[in-house]
Amino acid sequence: MSTAIDNFTQKLHDNLEAIEDRAKSLKKSIQSAPKKTQAEIQAKLDEAKTNLDANKHKFDEYRAKLKTQFETKESEVKSNVEEWKASREVKKLEHRADHAEGYADTATFLAMVTMEEAEEATLAAIAARLDAETAAGTPKK
Repeated sequence: MSTAIDNFTQKLHDNLEAIEDRAKSLKKSIQSAPKKTQAEIQAKLDEAKTNLDANKHKFDEYRAKLKTQFETKESEVKSNVEEWKASREVKKLEHRADHAEGYADTATFLAMVTMEEAEEATLAAIAARLDAETAAGTPKK
């Protein structure tokens, strides 16, 4: 394979490992939540909210970038890629490959962001349930 493909697939592999690690962390957090106190859960929730708030601008930028990249990808589908291949229009094909790699990078990053949002949402749900149980006088299991 070419160096460009090797670099791209290595970066994608690293990002997917980060997503996998994030998923494992979320799973562990969810499994341990019933054993934690309300204060511990609230502290973890506050930490997750702070992290999301700190990165909100960047996340919104990536979401907008993904939308733009998707629209570009759609327009390329309509273009004559087969003709570019046949006439060996390398610059157009390289440009298309660069866009495709950027789209994959952005989509992968957003998957990581979504994991952070899922963790925050899960912790918020657990905290809300604890509030309801506390108000109802229902003991924690």
